[in-house]
Amino acid sequence: MKIILKGVIIFVLTSLSLVGFASIEPKKYIGAYVIPYYEAADSAEGTPRVAVAKKYDALLSSNDPKDILRVRDSIEREPGLITPMTLMVLAIRLYDLGYRDESVYWFYIAKNRFITFAEVADFRANQSLMQIFVTMRDFVSLAGRYINGYAFCDIEKQNKTQRKAFEWVKNNPYQAMFLPNIPAVPGDRKENLEKAVEGLYQGIQKEREQFEDAEVRAKFVASRKENNMDKMFCW
Repeated sequence: MKIILKGVIIFVLTSLSLVGFASIEPKKYIGAYVIPYYEAADSAEGTPRVAVAKKYDALLSSNDPKDILRVRDSIEREPGLITPMTLMVLAIRLYDLGYRDESVYWFYIAKNRFITFAEVADFRANQSLMQIFVTMRDFVSLAGRYINGYAFCDIEKQNKTQRKAFEWVKNNPYQAMFLPNIPAVPGDRKENLEKAVEGLYQGIQKEREQFEDAEVRAKFVASRKENNMDKMFCW
């Protein structure tokens, strides 16, 4: 699934300054709807509907920060079979409750875990796997415009967070990709995973190199200002 890998990485840079919001007030919560897995509340004080993991759904729908942090800590202890969708909802809820640096970190973990999975599993094999692809594509698109909107307020910090998230994904491979009931693309699964991890690393390097170009960086910063990204996210 090379197209998936390339497309999800390229999304990070191509969408940031082009997204459209109805207003330019600070974005306090993520208004994303990925049915049936996640339905945002109508306001920051409301309660979202979550259906990604029975073990965590009630906690992730809570507006008590302690509940969201409990989910984070539990995932840290046992990360092997946590789905990318669960990680994505964790990132969304961290953002909603003000833990925006944590949100960026877990968003990149969710996205990168999915990318490695997509390079090993054969998403064309059945409808269930293809649904995972469609769901994660929607999560990356809808949540990403908020989370990346904030992340790139500080390009250096964003890069450090991206690298930290990469190391987490590298050191905590998604164990579902090795299950015999999950169809795989041709080749050895572990070798395909290694190639996916290397692809992630190269993508991060390329992103960093792009921002080291003064002209590219200046255009990116100017585009953010033109589109009111700093007003919406850098508070």
